[in-house]
Amino acid sequence: MEDRSRIGSGLAVASAFAAALGLAGISEQATAADEAGKEKCYGVAEAGANDCAAGPGTTCAGTSKIDYQGNSWKLVAKGTCLTMELPDGRKGSLEALARDLPPA
Repeated sequence: MEDRSRIGSGLAVASAFAAALGLAGISEQATAADEAGKEKCYGVAEAGANDCAAGPGTTCAGTSKIDYQGNSWKLVAKGTCLTMELPDGRKGSLEALARDLPPA
């Protein structure tokens, strides 16, 4: 029984470590984008041209289904997201939008 508890403890530690690394990776990506003078801008990418980790209905870069999909983002020059000119009066956003989403 003692070996099983050690294994369980080891798995818990390994899981916590892996989670911490995942969060560190996300933080590093955000820092790298910030240092490069970029920001995430939602609702500005054409279909299939989003950057990684779009919202529901997509899995990663290049998987958005709709032009200007509100829950997908693209890195743009910092300070330009809210002023980008898009078709039909659409605007970019620094947060995910509830417009132009793929059918559920």
